[in-house]
Amino acid sequence: MDDKKTEHIVMTPKSKTANSTTIIIERQTLESPTENGNENNVHVAGGDHKGIVINKQAITVTNGEVHPAHLCLQFRVFLVSAQSGKHTQESRTLQFWFIDTLSEIEHPSVAQEFFRELVSPKEFPRDYVGFIKKIMKLMLHKYSTIKKIEVELKQLEEPINLPTRPLSTDETVIGQVVELTIEKVLELIESAYPNPITIIDIAKEHGWDPSAVEVKLKELQEKGVVKAMEHGAFTRVVHQDTQVQVVKQMPTMANAKQPTIAIITAQYCEKLAVDSMIENKETFVRYTTVGTASSPDATDGIPRVTCRFGESNVYTLGNIGAHRIVCTKLPTVGHTREAMTAAGNTTTRLLGTFQKVDFVFLIGIGGGVPHYTDYNKHVRLGDVVISYPTPLNNKYIYVYCESAKTNENGDYHFETKEYCPPNLCLQEIAANLKHQSENESNPPWQTYLREGLDILTNQTEHDFKSPPPESDKLYMAIGERDVIEVAHPTAPSDAIYKRINGCPRIHLAPIASGRYIARDDQLRQKFAVRFGALAFDTEMDAVVESILGNCRESFAVIRGISDYKDGSRIKEWQPYASLAAASVMKSIICAMDPPTNV
Repeated sequence: MDDKKTEHIVMTPKSKTANSTTIIIERQTLESPTENGNENNVHVAGGDHKGIVINKQAITVTNGEVHPAHLCLQFRVFLVSAQSGKHTQESRTLQFWFIDTLSEIEHPSVAQEFFRELVSPKEFPRDYVGFIKKIMKLMLHKYSTIKKIEVELKQLEEPINLPTRPLSTDETVIGQVVELTIEKVLELIESAYPNPITIIDIAKEHGWDPSAVEVKLKELQEKGVVKAMEHGAFTRVVHQDTQVQVVKQMPTMANAKQPTIAIITAQYCEKLAVDSMIENKETFVRYTTVGTASSPDATDGIPRVTCRFGESNVYTLGNIGAHRIVCTKLPTVGHTREAMTAAGNTTTRLLGTFQKVDFVFLIGIGGGVPHYTDYNKHVRLGDVVISYPTPLNNKYIYVYCESAKTNENGDYHFETKEYCPPNLCLQEIAANLKHQSENESNPPWQTYLREGLDILTNQTEHDFKSPPPESDKLYMAIGERDVIEVAHPTAPSDAIYKRINGCPRIHLAPIASGRYIARDDQLRQKFAVRFGALAFDTEMDAVVESILGNCRESFAVIRGISDYKDGSRIKEWQPYASLAAASVMKSIICAMDPPTNV
């Protein structure tokens, strides 16, 4: 067999300065030199590295490439020395060229997969040589459609502080000492709302001293944001522009006042955001006391009797456009089965109380799925993802991962529950809105967001203004203490629909959840690719099951993006992301046909 000319991966130095090195790695058909040869400053690798050629000096072997790169990806690496504890910061830029037979539409996905594999935490190359070698081996053995990569490695001045490593779900709960602050106490009270919560329950959450918790509660009472209830419990004081009535049961309503749309939120800031979209608001709170419970864990052995509050409900009624709506907030949604069951029960009571509801929206925050190379697919903080079936597949708009297992090949098998409304009319309206917005400089949700901001200006505990864009950092954990910061993809020169400052961009895709995938960056990315998801939220499967179980045929999940996990990690972006989701929801409701069943 004549193998005088074979394809090799050739590395050639391009330029070098005091703090940077640029090299070219490209696919070339060369006459096969002798293995391990060292002629003319060329090293030909053998053995496991057969097919790799290294030019030791900067010589011209680039086939006269004059076309600009198809894609560019830039990231920073923060490495911590295990010996000295010192850290270094490096900028690494990869420019990609692809073979002619690969369609342009496939370029970003190939580059994305290549990058994910390159920076895999299990085998991230910490030194230059290992990094370049891994690029060459990936091109040689797996990514045959990549024609050339230009790599620039640049040493940066050391930062004063290492960026905070993204925490997994487990790490945020286990082994972390949570400092007792007014903000943390208020967060727990808001999370439990509308259920009141006792000092003992607040103290137990993070192992705090009950007397210290009581001091913080008094400060919150003086500020007028919480109030004392019977049996030593506390609850949130509702936003001042809302008329609130405490009732034992909901009053009977005339047909004309019966809501046809239900909106479900899980966090207090989400409820505030939705309420800012509603006109003629009136709020009803129904408190339920669930008996007493003996607490025998006192240090002196004497049982303590505490009162537990159970399934209280909050319903805000009013108008959005031509529609009557009801909005509720679920008490604490978490990863416990008890919390998820309670969320499903709350939804069932809502739909049982308001039986003319035909449409249900789940509104609030979520975590975005970043795309490191595709500007159009990249979901950024402040964007909004609307639950929507994947192209050519109407099987699901919401997917819950029950478990993830590896098979013999190392691939993952995901056990899932998939949900889709029988009627996709809300998704069709969302798609029309997105299409219209791509030709407008001022889409309707931008107006609703501004109006909501005006209403919520006096909310001192939650700042609904958009955080500065520079706070939108895209970090990846690549080892025990090592972190990568990836640059957001920039808009291509021919992009039709570019981002507008202060205007959320909307995406249509399935939304996913599940503790098994929330814990692991790489696993979550694999799941997102497999199921086409662009956002993750905290587990809402029990709520979705309740909606379908109560025969509601139209529902939509709308998530404003507040982090790159499941929405619950970065508090800074949560209020604005909630408002962005609520403003997109209002755009959909205002585009719906007026109700006919009143």
